[in-house]
Amino acid sequence: MIELSLQGISKYYGAVKVLENISFELYSGDRVGMVGRNGTGKTTILKVIYGIENYNDGNLSISKGKKVGYLDQIPDYPDDYKVIDVLNIAFEEVLKIKCEMEKLEKDMSVVQDKALETIMKKYSDLQVTFEHLGGYEISEKLSKVCIGFNIDEEYKQRKFIELSGGEKTTVILAKILLENPDILLLDEPTNHLDVNSIEWLEEYLKDYNGCVLIISHDRYFLDKTVNKIIDIENGKAKVYKGNYSSFIDEKEKQRKLQLEAYNRQQKKIGEMQEAVKRFRDWGTRADNEAMFKKAFNMEKRIEKMDKIDKPQNHKKLNINFSLNQKSSNDIVRVEDIDMSYGDKIIFKQAGLIVKAKERIGIIGKNGCGKSTLLKLILGEETPKNGLVKLGSGVKFGFLEQEITFEDSSKTILDYIREMLKLNEFNARNLLAKFMFYKDDVFKKISTLSGGEKVRLKLCIMLEQDVNTLILDEPTNHLDIESREMLENGLSSFEGTIIFISHDRYFINKIANKIAEVNNYKLKEYLGNYNYYNEKKSAVKEIKETKKKKTTVKERSNEDSKRKIKLRKLEKMESLIQEHENKIIFKEKEMKSYASDYEKLEQIYKEIETLKNELNELMNEWIELSS
Repeated sequence: MIELSLQGISKYYGAVKVLENISFELYSGDRVGMVGRNGTGKTTILKVIYGIENYNDGNLSISKGKKVGYLDQIPDYPDDYKVIDVLNIAFEEVLKIKCEMEKLEKDMSVVQDKALETIMKKYSDLQVTFEHLGGYEISEKLSKVCIGFNIDEEYKQRKFIELSGGEKTTVILAKILLENPDILLLDEPTNHLDVNSIEWLEEYLKDYNGCVLIISHDRYFLDKTVNKIIDIENGKAKVYKGNYSSFIDEKEKQRKLQLEAYNRQQKKIGEMQEAVKRFRDWGTRADNEAMFKKAFNMEKRIEKMDKIDKPQNHKKLNINFSLNQKSSNDIVRVEDIDMSYGDKIIFKQAGLIVKAKERIGIIGKNGCGKSTLLKLILGEETPKNGLVKLGSGVKFGFLEQEITFEDSSKTILDYIREMLKLNEFNARNLLAKFMFYKDDVFKKISTLSGGEKVRLKLCIMLEQDVNTLILDEPTNHLDIESREMLENGLSSFEGTIIFISHDRYFINKIANKIAEVNNYKLKEYLGNYNYYNEKKSAVKEIKETKKKKTTVKERSNEDSKRKIKLRKLEKMESLIQEHENKIIFKEKEMKSYASDYEKLEQIYKEIETLKNELNELMNEWIELSS
């Protein structure tokens, strides 16, 4: 059943057309992701659907009786409203019925006979409505959503007006989910959520009764939640079946087919244009009017052809970041640090070792101390106890969440020339590497998008010979194209990267090590986010399986066995890591003996032995963890 339909929707802001012939449909149970560059009109489409914005042409229809919920701007509430008051707005209708029922209960205790019968009939009708609207499930629903978004009892009593922008967004999202609309419109719902809350939201949306339309730049989130993608490009919408990864594959296939068709057509046009020249030449030489007519007809055929647009290539930062400033192998050593702000404990005897060329993603719940860790490494904070040691030759470049420049009124070109002491020719060449071409260099810094600011900041940092990048939520406010550019640029950086991110797709692309902040400690995982998630899931599965199978009497014994198994798993993981490192070392060693056949054969046999042992260890690990 069609829940929502847009047919040929167009919209202008003044003389500027922002939407052109937008057409798509949402069916019952659809989970749809909307993607496109910043400024392509995605948010405008949601506002049109919700009725905040009007449209100039086309038709919009919503199935009769369907309720629409929209996460966008933060509404104003009375100054004394607490978080729980805002959440309870979701149950406004039900709570009014509850108040009426309570009033009738009091009336029933003081009236008799026919009046009592009338009240009881009204009470019965209200009770049916109350039950139909889920009145008896309010506590359960509220508890489920609050747990998912880490809204505890203390949080519920905080004044809404005193919350940060991110906290307010989280509360409004929770309220909308509690309202359970038939059509749910979400604009960047993961922006202010930590990984745990994002994963909870993914599971919640999978079982959601209505249909969902989501604008998001979180590719991992889209992969987990949607079954369709609407791609907004050049003011138009194109629908693809499947999740984000399927969409990328399909779009690339279509781009290649379009390019082939474009090239064939251009070849045909070229041949026809050559024929026009020949007909004109023959006509001139022989004074033959028929030849000129043929040339004219051929030109008309070219004009009337349905021209195929040349598909745009994906923009990439094709940069090779070579290091001029070398550092020691130890970049940072965090040793047994204690850190707190007043009564709030951040770290207790926490430790972390960062080696050269490692790419460490720091993850954890909001407020757990991730940004504090970066400040400790940068020397902006000092631990109460313990040490933070930097290796020799370490030179940091810091990319903050909210990027600022000393003078945003300057043009990009002037700023770069002043900062790096370059002439115009060299400055333009450098900026071109970071995709600032032609008139782009004359843009004022104050007018730059989030992605452009990131590129400019990286350009400056990497020309200052930094060998260690520290990034605090670098993908915030970036569209998908800008995120991919950033990933491409960072992949070619030869130094060390320490970064905080909730963008799991970005973490997978960049990180080779995860540092999780949890229970005031730092725990390291030697892999990307998927590796970390598998490890966490394996341990969680072991715990849950044992919990289900054991009785209260057996639990103590089973816990002991579980600890032994976990110790075995940790030991085996250590052996696996050791074998992987040995194989890498042996493969590098082979390059040193490229001309020594006997030595190569010996090393090859050693590698084969190590690989066989590694396979056995992996099989044992799988069997033990299953």
